[in-house]
Parts: sequence; C-alpha cells; structure tokens
Amino acid sequence: MPRPTAGDLHIDRALTNVSVAYAQDPNGFVADQVFRNIPVQMQSDKYYKYGSSDLFRSEMKKRASGTESEGIGFDVSTDNYLCDVYSLHMDIGDQERANQDEPINLDRDATNLLTHQSLLNKEKKFVEKFFTNGKWANNVTGVNGTPTSGQFLRWNDAASTPIEDWRDAKAEVLENTGIEPRVGVLGYRTYVELIDHPDIVDRIKYSGGVGSNRPAIIGLEALAQLLDLDKLYVMKAVENTAKQGLTQVNGFIGGKHALLLHVAPTAGLLTPTAGYTFSWNGLLGAGALGNRIKRYRMEHLAADRIEIDLAYDMKMVCSDLGYFFNTAVA
Repeated sequence: MPRPTAGDLHIDRALTNVSVAYAQDPNGFVADQVFRNIPVQMQSDKYYKYGSSDLFRSEMKKRASGTESEGIGFDVSTDNYLCDVYSLHMDIGDQERANQDEPINLDRDATNLLTHQSLLNKEKKFVEKFFTNGKWANNVTGVNGTPTSGQFLRWNDAASTPIEDWRDAKAEVLENTGIEPRVGVLGYRTYVELIDHPDIVDRIKYSGGVGSNRPAIIGLEALAQLLDLDKLYVMKAVENTAKQGLTQVNGFIGGKHALLLHVAPTAGLLTPTAGYTFSWNGLLGAGALGNRIKRYRMEHLAADRIEIDLAYDMKMVCSDLGYFFNTAVA
C-alpha cells in the first residue's frame, strides 16, 4: 500500500518568526550626523554672516594723551536657506491587505521602505552639496603619478603620505580662517585603503601582538587619533542605480573621497561652522529633522496610502572651513 508523501502530510506556508530583508544599518548614513540640525518654522529665511578679515586684522595703536582711540568696525552680510520638500508614497490595496499572510505586515513594511528611502535621499544630497569636488574653497585631487599643484599622491600607493596630507590640510584651513578643522568624512573605499596603509599600520603595530594576545587592529577610533580628529565618519551607504526589474548595480554613495571640516559643537550666534542642515519642522507637524509619515485613504483606488515627506536644506555656511580630497584612492 503506497505511503503518503511529504507533500501530502505538509503544505508549505510562510514562517511567522523569520523573514529576510536587506536593510542597511542607519549608522552607515552620515548625512544626519556630520552637521548640526537646525529646526526652523519657516520654509525659507535669512541669517547673518560676519566677515573674518575684521577679526584677524590687528588695528590697536598707541594712544597719546588727550587724543581719541583708534576706531574700528566690521562688515556683516546675510545668507539664506530654502527647505525643499521631498515626498514618496506606497499604496496598499484593500485586496492585498485582506490577502496578506503572517509575518507580512504591509503597513510596517511600507513604513520601513519609505524611511530607508529618506535616508538614501539625504545621503545623496549630502554628496551633492558637500562631498563633491569644487564645492569647498580648498580642493585637491589624488593622482597615480607625480603630483603637481593642487594634487596629491593617492593613498592606495604605499609611497603616499596620508598623515602628512591631513596635517597640511589642517594647517592650511587654520592659517586661512584661524580655526582648526577636527572632523573628517571618508568614503568607505578610502577608509579601507587608509587602515592598511603602511604609514598608518607602522604607527600602531606595537600596540597589539603576542604580548597582549591581540593583533594590532586599526579601527575608526585609532585612525581618528592618528589623524588628530575629534570625530571621523565613514560613508557606508550603498545605492542601487538600476531600474526596478533590472540587474542590481550597487555602489557606495560616498565614492572614494575624503573631507576635512570644522563643525561647530553646537549651533548659536557668532558661531562659525562649515555647514548646517536646516529642517522645516513647521510643516504641518513634521519632526525635528523635517520628516513626517502619514497614512490616509485613497477611496478611488480602494487603497490606503503611506506617504513620507522630507523638508530640509543642507547648506554650506563657510566654504573655507572645509578641505576636500577628490578621488583619494584609485
């Protein structure tokens, strides 16, 4: 007598405690980490900028008895921000909602998808505004051969001098502005080349080994210390540039560059900084980052719409407080 098969005894169904989704770690996105966020009530407004030349010029003079002291003044100008609004939605049809099996939760999954899309949007805008050659007052380009003016030897070359390059960049910004930049941003490819660079490995090779039963590992904190930085960020976010349905074409959003910055610890009056992110939280109850997610009924589609809005402006405030290393590695 034939026995029942496995397919007769069990019908496959979706597990309720396991699913797979390629969600990137939010910590790999730097757009909301590097510059201070300024929540604003209005979509656009102005702010004052004081010139540095008046502060750095020495004007005090010896005063003779019975005469007036030397006079001085300062120049002031204005700049403005404008928060553009970015939006995306996903519709959940009534038929799909009624037919979903656990552990699928269309409302949760749509919210996660839209939130991830907002991270990608801001990371790409960070690259467009700050992490691109020609944006800052100080720009140098990495080359494979002998560097000339405005160039440096790429850091994947063992003969290059990344530590000295960073020190020279810091000195140039300090000399031109009176402010020492102490924040760095690296593309992921740049980061992995730096931590294996012989000059950098040589600085810490005796910090591990047999005696401590640990290898000398160069991580983010050690690299920041070697470059004399208070904070170092690595851009790990990945974007697929292929259209839906086509083979994935993934790449790091941050490319192969590096950026040295002065970032004010806190925002305030008379506070110089390389940049700010102005977030329009006055937009119908948006959060501090200018973001909101809402759900509303689309009756003519027999569907519920989950929609995300972002309203922000990433603004370069002082271009001379940044130093950009273009194509730092091959």
